[in-house]
Amino acid sequence: MDAGISARLDRISTRGKYLIVPMDHGITLGAIKGLKDIESTIDGITRGGADAVLTQKGIAPRVHANKNGAGYIVHLNASTSVGPDSNDKRHTGTVKEAIRAGADAVSFHINVGSNYEPDQISELARVTEQASDYGIPVLAMAYARGANLEGEDPEHDAEYLGHAVRLAEELGADVVKTAYSGDADSFQHVVESTRLPVVIAGGAKGTDRQTVQNVRGAMDGGAAGVSMGRSIFQHDDPEAITRAVSAIIHDDASADEALDIAGLSEEAGAQA
Repeated sequence: MDAGISARLDRISTRGKYLIVPMDHGITLGAIKGLKDIESTIDGITRGGADAVLTQKGIAPRVHANKNGAGYIVHLNASTSVGPDSNDKRHTGTVKEAIRAGADAVSFHINVGSNYEPDQISELARVTEQASDYGIPVLAMAYARGANLEGEDPEHDAEYLGHAVRLAEELGADVVKTAYSGDADSFQHVVESTRLPVVIAGGAKGTDRQTVQNVRGAMDGGAAGVSMGRSIFQHDDPEAITRAVSAIIHDDASADEALDIAGLSEEAGAQA
């Protein structure tokens, strides 16, 4: 691995484990809870143990003074929830712009199985090529989403997810994010489909117990961590839930131990 990429991966992880909090949802969903005063949210989650935060390039000035030494990732494509098709992710930045914004890494979203997959494959390949010129790691957000997938819940199907993460490796990514398949045994297939570190998405916000149980299950299945957004930044106490997730990822805590460490009750965080 290139020395620059290796050094920068160390800035967004701890001993090869990742607790990334994406907060690029302002384009997708608007200034939702946790993003209006994004400065306070970033301060809380990084004090709670987040290894890195992730935003779009325009938010960079609001990030650096509040991230308490954590790493920074700039996301390079997006869509909105009110547009024609949320699976149609379009470029919002370049690797050069991310570097100018102070990023340690870049990320790019691809929907495997959508009608936009062919273009997104080409675009991710270009991003990894450009990033390698500068020694910048690429986090590929590789999801199974779209009209071309079959089954009752294709977005969480281990076979589809395994295909998605392998695609990310084939295109030159350094870390890959995907959905959690729901249990450790099925997620092991996903992890074994690639040699890249695999981190899980958080998805829609649930209870604290659901959050930590999913993280524990993913880690038991071989995950390298999480890239978890709304379950963390929309929490009533973002610092506490980050501390709970960190205890599992970095200290191998059980779900119960993580909740105790963070001082969270069973019901805490259940409200959006």
